[in-house]
Amino acid sequence: MAYRSLDEITVEQIIATGIPSSEAERLHGELTAILRKQGSSGPGAWRSISRGLLKPNLPFAFHQMMYYGCYKDFEPGTPPAWMPELEDAVLTNIGQVLERHGKVFLGSRYKDPISNFSDFQEFSVSNPEVYWNLIFEEMRISFYEPPAQIVREHTSYPGGQWLPEASINAAANCLQANDKKGPDDVVLIWKDEERDSLPVQSMTLKELQAEVWLVAHAIDALGLVKGSSIAIDMPMTVTAVIIYLAIVLAGYVVVSIADSFAPSEISTRLTLSEAQAIFTQDYMVRAKKVLPLYWKVIDAHAPLAIVIATSGSTITSLRAGDMSWHDFLGRVEHCKDNVYSAVKKPIDAFSNILFSSGTTGEPKAIPWTHATPLKAAADAWSHMDIRKGDVVAWPTNLGWMMGPWLVYASLLNGSAMALYNGSPLGLGFAKFVQDAKVTMLGVVPSIVRAWKNTNCTADLDWSTVRCFSSSGEASSVDEYLWLMGRAHYRPVIEYCGGTEIGGGFASGSLLQPQALAAFSTAAMGCSLFILDSNGIPLPQNTPAIGELALFPKMFGASTTLLNADHYAVYFEGMPLWKETQLRWHGDEFERTTDGYYRAHGRADDTMNLGGIKVSSVEIERICNGVDEEILETAAIGVPPAGGGPEQLFVAVVFKVDNSSEENLDRLKVSFNSALQKKLNPLFKVSVVVAVPALPRTASNKVMRRVLRQQFVKLNSRSKF
Repeated sequence: MAYRSLDEITVEQIIATGIPSSEAERLHGELTAILRKQGSSGPGAWRSISRGLLKPNLPFAFHQMMYYGCYKDFEPGTPPAWMPELEDAVLTNIGQVLERHGKVFLGSRYKDPISNFSDFQEFSVSNPEVYWNLIFEEMRISFYEPPAQIVREHTSYPGGQWLPEASINAAANCLQANDKKGPDDVVLIWKDEERDSLPVQSMTLKELQAEVWLVAHAIDALGLVKGSSIAIDMPMTVTAVIIYLAIVLAGYVVVSIADSFAPSEISTRLTLSEAQAIFTQDYMVRAKKVLPLYWKVIDAHAPLAIVIATSGSTITSLRAGDMSWHDFLGRVEHCKDNVYSAVKKPIDAFSNILFSSGTTGEPKAIPWTHATPLKAAADAWSHMDIRKGDVVAWPTNLGWMMGPWLVYASLLNGSAMALYNGSPLGLGFAKFVQDAKVTMLGVVPSIVRAWKNTNCTADLDWSTVRCFSSSGEASSVDEYLWLMGRAHYRPVIEYCGGTEIGGGFASGSLLQPQALAAFSTAAMGCSLFILDSNGIPLPQNTPAIGELALFPKMFGASTTLLNADHYAVYFEGMPLWKETQLRWHGDEFERTTDGYYRAHGRADDTMNLGGIKVSSVEIERICNGVDEEILETAAIGVPPAGGGPEQLFVAVVFKVDNSSEENLDRLKVSFNSALQKKLNPLFKVSVVVAVPALPRTASNKVMRRVLRQQFVKLNSRSKF
């Protein structure tokens, strides 16, 4: 749609967006006054319009008219949707640090937190000893034995050995009282689906300590060897968080399994992690649908299961050897008032095993150590500005990295974690954001799209939100413009990383202008490189598009995999930068002429579907077995023409040509049924395309990148 410049907009055009005539006249008058003062285009005009003229109750078409009209002829290319004010910037976590130490860190260059944020980000990379000591002090991190140094060169670790000789317990740090969180401070806020009219429930730090201590005593009573792996396969409820913290506090290792997984996927993860027990629920309720969990665990041939009854239900039968949550706790009733002494762990001891798809069809088993949570919390402290008194919500699950991330990002920074036990797609969750007074709301684009399509936030008050953050999928400009408008144009902090990073490598900042669907900076402590077509790193800060590589010296990044050669996966064959071998990541990234970054999906054969990374091989393995007439398939993640999350295209080679539209539609239904049953119920094939043969290299490897390029071109022409 073509938008007019703001000085060309008439009252009649405002009325056409759905605004009554009297209101349209008032808005036109206010707009005219803003344009006289700020000019008819550019960031200054948009700042005044977004903060003074636009309100959440106005039609989104009017918001679009203002935004696109303001930036109609904007050059160069990336218009800011939000700009920081110095009076706010000096109150952020980083702003306060720079006001105290900026001249010491940066010398005479230091002017103010906004002007010198990029300098400080570079300082965090070049001076890790100073930066990370500062961060640990700011977050009140407590070590049993402090590290001998922050990072030590080590032949076994291309990124260095971090915090050598330190000992700690990440969960104990979450539970300790200090000047960031007192015993009576609220640390958990929650509500269950279908109870939306009731007040939110809450738990103080003192109450959380008692709950975690009791569960830790009960886990010890199982008689497992210390350091054993214990799985969690349940929604991210208050009980799940308590179990998670108790496992880590007691010196065991959490195995993260998403509650959406099919039995075969649960079994794979239990086997890879050598889990000795599993916590699960009998079933869960989402959007009034009852979804069984315990039977999937049984089907996966899981070890000892401790089964929590969903609210209002009663567990009537259990597999031999399993136990109910009630009986599990009943064994240690005498310990109810007993403090649990956290188990001291070496900094590189495992605390959590998570999983990310590889290109071989088997998920990579990625251990988080007791250092990884500090990286997650540090990202939240520096980029989302999470601090004492905040309320942090992010619809997620402990089976994905953002679940543990949320636990540590909130509790280690003295804020409260807000959990909604139900579907995040409708009015119930949107009202929970209002009632819980959420200050930092994390999202994925598919959730925002559902809110926008149903307008479920109408008449709700999201004014407590200071910022949003988005991760997991590629964002859409219009959807995130709409999202910002729900909270009077608070910024969206884009956040990109990975399970193996323990957090992000690219992000936004409240000290920089934020553009829609773009990253304004490398994450603190991280350095990014874009490779040219020959795999050679381009000079940093050069506008370019290509495969992303990371400087390996990143605190919190993985150093081992349980089922693969870590060096072979992340370093082998990677180029050098100033005699240092870079780390592989696999995303295709763009650096714009004005310094923003944009993500363009996976550069390898792994795709991102609805925030879940999955290998093409896993999908193809299932699709190949759907019908005997199929010779082979290739699964490709394709970004839609208008931006947003990747769509799943499946290229099919038939044994004998049968590429009628009717047959392709039938296969699409069959593929979806098989994938949702055997792999993940959230996966969905968007398009099935018949091809005479798959493009291959001389060594017979399928060139999925060639297919992806073809499908992207077809998609841009709206063929699909």
